Amino acid sequence: MKMTRKDFLAVTAAGAASAFSVTARGQLIQTAQEWNPGDFQKVVSRPGRCRQVYDITRIGDGVFLNNIKNSLNGFQFGFGMSPGEINVVAALHGVANLLNFDDSMWTKYKLGEFASVTDPKTHAPAIRNLFYPSSANPSNTKVESEQSIYQDHSMQGLAKRGVSFFLCHTATEEQSRKLKARLGLTEPPERIVKDLLLHTIPGSVVVPSMVATVAVLQLQHRFSYITVG
Repeated sequence: MKMTRKDFLAVTAAGAASAFSVTARGQLIQTAQEWNPGDFQKVVSRPGRCRQVYDITRIGDGVFLNNIKNSLNGFQFGFGMSPGEINVVAALHGVANLLNFDDSMWTKYKLGEFASVTDPKTHAPAIRNLFYPSSANPSNTKVESEQSIYQDHSMQGLAKRGVSFFLCHTATEEQSRKLKARLGLTEPPERIVKDLLLHTIPGSVVVPSMVATVAVLQLQHRFSYITVG
């Protein structure tokens, strides 16, 4: 029997949903604090003419953040969509997952050294999340101005424009084990995970497995897919 494209998508969607729910119940997701489906549902249930998920595994000097800014401006000013019609998600996993954590975690666990991120002010491994804070003038709404909110590609600035940043619980588990070994820590990895998850940037949404989440966003919630090399 020949499988049609419609049949293929239906089977794939069912498989992705199954993997998503199994992961959410698995050992790596232990408490509601670590995995809250309600936060995920709030993002995917937002109405929007255009939905886009950025699949990001590399920090790459934050180039992808500028791409997201360009998406927002293209939708809003090029295609005439209102901000409420735009729903963009940054699915951060791999080393990019570390961008979900605040300055205290970058300092405590030496995340700049771990991720090979150099602070341009100190020329040393970053001990702060360079990509989060905004330096834009909140009252500047001139599209072409470099200090405008519309040219702001910081995570804080993009979040104010409605971008959601997803945090991968599986990646956090894997990274906690590497940090324990790298720094010679005595506490168990689960304690490091809990510490990290208590110190995320405002609005960061935890999902169980990003590779499953990206499939669910595409197949069940009509998010178009893009990645930045």
